Amino acid sequence: MDVRRAFDILPYQLAKKPKKDALASKIDGQWVPISTQQVQDQADLVSLGLASLGLKRGDKVAIISMNRPEWMLADFGISQIGATSVPMYPSITVEDYKYIFTDAGVRAIFVSDTKLFDKVHEAIEGLDIPVANIFTFDKIEGARHFDELLELGKKGNAADLQPLKAAVEPDDLLTLIYTSGTTGQPKGVMLTHDNILSNCRNSQRFVPVTDHDKALSFLPLCHIFERMVTYLYMINGVSIYYAESMDTIAENLREVKPEIFTTVPRLLEKVYDKIVAKGHELEGVKKSLFFWALDLGLKYDTQKDQGFFYNTQLALANKLIFNKWREALGGNLRCIVSGGGALQPRLARVFWSAGIPVMEGYGLTETSPVIAVGGYEPENNMIGTVGPLIDNMQVKIAADGEILTKSASVMKGYYNQPELTAKEFDEEGWFHTGDIGELVNGKFLKITDRKKEMFKTSGGKYIAPQVLEGKFKEDPLIEQAMVVGADQKFASALVIPSFADLKGWCKRNGVPDASNEELVKNPKIVDLYEGLVKKYNQSFAQWEQVKKIVLLPELWTVESGEMTPTMKVKRKVITENNKALITDMYERADTEPRERKAH
Repeated sequence: MDVRRAFDILPYQLAKKPKKDALASKIDGQWVPISTQQVQDQADLVSLGLASLGLKRGDKVAIISMNRPEWMLADFGISQIGATSVPMYPSITVEDYKYIFTDAGVRAIFVSDTKLFDKVHEAIEGLDIPVANIFTFDKIEGARHFDELLELGKKGNAADLQPLKAAVEPDDLLTLIYTSGTTGQPKGVMLTHDNILSNCRNSQRFVPVTDHDKALSFLPLCHIFERMVTYLYMINGVSIYYAESMDTIAENLREVKPEIFTTVPRLLEKVYDKIVAKGHELEGVKKSLFFWALDLGLKYDTQKDQGFFYNTQLALANKLIFNKWREALGGNLRCIVSGGGALQPRLARVFWSAGIPVMEGYGLTETSPVIAVGGYEPENNMIGTVGPLIDNMQVKIAADGEILTKSASVMKGYYNQPELTAKEFDEEGWFHTGDIGELVNGKFLKITDRKKEMFKTSGGKYIAPQVLEGKFKEDPLIEQAMVVGADQKFASALVIPSFADLKGWCKRNGVPDASNEELVKNPKIVDLYEGLVKKYNQSFAQWEQVKKIVLLPELWTVESGEMTPTMKVKRKVITENNKALITDMYERADTEPRERKAH
């Protein structure tokens, strides 16, 4: 059986690997599974229900919800009638919703809970979207519940659905995903059935799980990374369990005991930081053993056998220390797939050394998304790179270092923006990723920076801020950092402490507890952070190094408008919001003694 359209995954799984728990979620404290047959039956009812409301091929339907089985039921139901899903982040603003609803021409909406329903209700004011076409996954007074749509579907004729499915072609638009972007309005990325399914096919050999395995899903399904991986799980017969929330991931891992999950680097950093913080709380021999094992892990290299003595020590560390890490992650974990940002090499080393392979991948929404991914086998995984290219993926490095790519996974274009689409492709059809990189040993792709984020100092030297920021954030005391310095004599940085870790440091070092605002002005704290920056500066050339820092008391967030939903810094917004501080920092730098600078 050939999977040519996204919804073909359901009959494929039913024929090849039918599951009692194709999808599962926790309801009233119990994990409730849904079988493959139930997923197919309910997706059919969604299709018939939408058709009964007048929805047809090419119409746009929004999905706004955290991960849950209904998300996928809506997704398959929409695509089976040839309509296009428009998945959206629950965290974006009412203005963003209004813009996307208008730009996409959305005709119906699925929304999960009361808070989001209220935001959507506000956003559709003045728009031509019938309130009767909004369905909620939770039961909300005054709103049409998802079950109502299923009941509408039951009144339809199942035979009418077959010609609708048959009319859908692989090159039809499956989904319209609006990228948050660090500047300007969101752009609607047009992805076809074949775009995403070709990415599934070409990533297949990297999948180290089978139809006996379970996955825990918590990265947003509205992001192409989790969406594509979900299709890949289902094609391989992997059962998908949805975490209750981002706060219950640790508990859900212990309950579900998955073989695989996907994550973003920041979540892995938090897991690691918590483990290290617990290590600091140990005493005596236990503490010594913990940090001995950690030091061994930090030396791990997938590409190098470090000999009998190291391997023997590592085996002992796994028996004494790292086995507890594996148990905390459920005990069955075969691997973690990391994407959506650069993974710090030290994290990859430690997790690999602990018997938890981390497969770091790279791609864009525009490429459906995977371009390259580190393999499950050590020989196909070079720490510090994003691995080999997936099958049938062409990549070329331009003269200025930009990564260009061609494949069946590359988008059709940006919705309603032909001029912008044309700008992203050159005359030979290569898509310009905007990322700078290189191929190591002719095999492993390494990302070094975002082309558009590099800036030049007044001395004419280029600085790649992401590399510096990534290095600083290796320290558990640093939560966020943004390097500035375009057209200035040197680079500086805005730094936000990890206040939970900082307060632990204060307790250990006799510094009185205080508010965040007071802590960032405390001379001892300022000296601490200048020392950290000085330490990490040693990894960089003199002209790249950060010479001055300002500590900020508040985290940048999606809600504050300073982060994208994928947790990338909005540099222009943050720079504008801190304009006076940055100006003052450079003015003071001209008058302060040189030794006060973090060089």
